[in-house]
Amino acid sequence: MSNIVTASEQSHVEKAAPPSVILLVDDEASILSSLKRVLRPKGYTLITAESGAEGLRLLEEHAVDLIISDMRMPEMTGAQFLGKAKERYPEITRILLTGYSEITSTVSAINEGGIYHYLQKPWDEQDLLLTIQRALEQQHLKREAARLNEVVRKQNEELLTFNARLEKQVQARTEEIRQTVMFLENSQAEIKLNFLTMLKVFSNMIELRSGMLGGQSDRVSALCRRIGKKFKLTDAEIQDLAIAGLLHAIGKIGLPDDLIRKPQEKMSGEESRAFMAHPVKGHMVLTPVAAFNHVGDLILYQYERYDGRGMPDGIAGDSIPLGSRILAVARDFEALRSGAIATLPLPLDKSIQVIKSQSGHRYDPIVVENFVELVNDGDSLLAERSRDIKSRDLEVGMQLAEDLRTQEGVLLIVRDSLITESNIHQIRKFEQLEDTALQISVKVLEKDA
Repeated sequence: MSNIVTASEQSHVEKAAPPSVILLVDDEASILSSLKRVLRPKGYTLITAESGAEGLRLLEEHAVDLIISDMRMPEMTGAQFLGKAKERYPEITRILLTGYSEITSTVSAINEGGIYHYLQKPWDEQDLLLTIQRALEQQHLKREAARLNEVVRKQNEELLTFNARLEKQVQARTEEIRQTVMFLENSQAEIKLNFLTMLKVFSNMIELRSGMLGGQSDRVSALCRRIGKKFKLTDAEIQDLAIAGLLHAIGKIGLPDDLIRKPQEKMSGEESRAFMAHPVKGHMVLTPVAAFNHVGDLILYQYERYDGRGMPDGIAGDSIPLGSRILAVARDFEALRSGAIATLPLPLDKSIQVIKSQSGHRYDPIVVENFVELVNDGDSLLAERSRDIKSRDLEVGMQLAEDLRTQEGVLLIVRDSLITESNIHQIRKFEQLEDTALQISVKVLEKDA
């Protein structure tokens, strides 16, 4: 027997979104009644079932956001029910109610049902409400990330379809994106290079959305990688750090346009707090990707300060992940140089001076020391010899020493790619269409030196 309780009695509250739908499954009517008593004042739409089979039937009839199921039920246990629910509706968050003595069954539910959390009976009401709130917030963030990705995809399609009707700047970016896709399709890079290419393309899309200078995240990534090598980090740690540099601004996608493009020194206190919360959103966006767990942590703590006055947790010193301390220096150095922090871009010496002035306060002194050494090394930052050439001098088999980008910074071909006949044709065609000359840097082989 099922029962549905809606939030109609709260019609005086402005409805920003439909209430979340929660399915309660327990064979004891008293437990269902207690749960409804606790949850009804929060405005949720509640659906109840007294067995796993009935719960599965209700899932076919209703769009459910969250399931709360008891472990001990006849015919079908909570673990079995949640396992079937996961198989059919993996997007629904699942919470288990279990007794103190049901540890083995709880482990089974975690493995089979993929539960988000479990609560012991008798439950603490505040703990129950907080767990549900967090579960629904996490689900909302995942859906919002998927929605934003779909928005970006549709916008790109619209740019390609209607570019003749868009203003001149959007037309140029549309063509640049099309050229990027074209170059990527013709690329013969290996799997690792393809993976890095896609990260750079996504980073490029973030920059277009957030108003950052083209290639800024790539420069942050490169500087993170070089500082990481100074600390003798492992290859895996350096790779995570470089990816964090590329994606450090991913959370800005959800910020308002007027905030995302304002220099930080012109932000009010409230605006600054809202802006600096973007790493939390970025961390949540990357949470579903298990391979990016460490990357997400580095992004999350990038605004923590060495003196403990940062965000989001106010941790200090070595409690902040080393990668986050490195990312903070690299990020702010590039932001100072591009004008993202101050109203106007700062020259190299002034940017270094600002970073050094915050050593021990905002930044780790050891990270600052290694950063200054790298900048003072100048040309020694280049790992390999290179030379600049014109497109007319390109030859098949040449290898790029640096990323090939448009004057606006949009990525066309990634560093280390081998030039093909198709690449040469497309580069020259692009220059002809845009009436511009690309800056092309290729590696110098020993026989050419």
